[in-house]
Amino acid sequence: MAESLNRILYVDDEPDIRAIVELSLRHVGGFDVQMAESGARALEILDGWAPQLILLDAMMPGMDGPTTLAAIRQRPALAGVPIAFMTAKVQPSEVQRFKEIGAVGVIAKPFDPMSLPNTVRELWGGAGPT
Repeated sequence: MAESLNRILYVDDEPDIRAIVELSLRHVGGFDVQMAESGARALEILDGWAPQLILLDAMMPGMDGPTTLAAIRQRPALAGVPIAFMTAKVQPSEVQRFKEIGAVGVIAKPFDPMSLPNTVRELWGGAGPT
């Protein structure tokens, strides 16, 4: 039987977006969610906590989403964790580039907080949990 999704790390530099995502995933979706305001903070959290799915904002100061994805992939213990982007950059060429660098999918911003948990579960189902 496939493992069910519970632990999610969400990385976004915008406090308002983090708050909406946390409410959506924790209170609507029932997930155990950790929030990070930067790629560097995400890496600190990952030192002591293993999510089953990582959601990254693409555009952040300092370490952007693609740079953060590359840094996470440098860690053997996290190599199999599915990573998706949550971004307004959803042109087909941009989505293709995100997938080429290893993302399992892209969730468009703005998103519907009430349907985000189901969107995340669908992504997880298609990612083939490890």
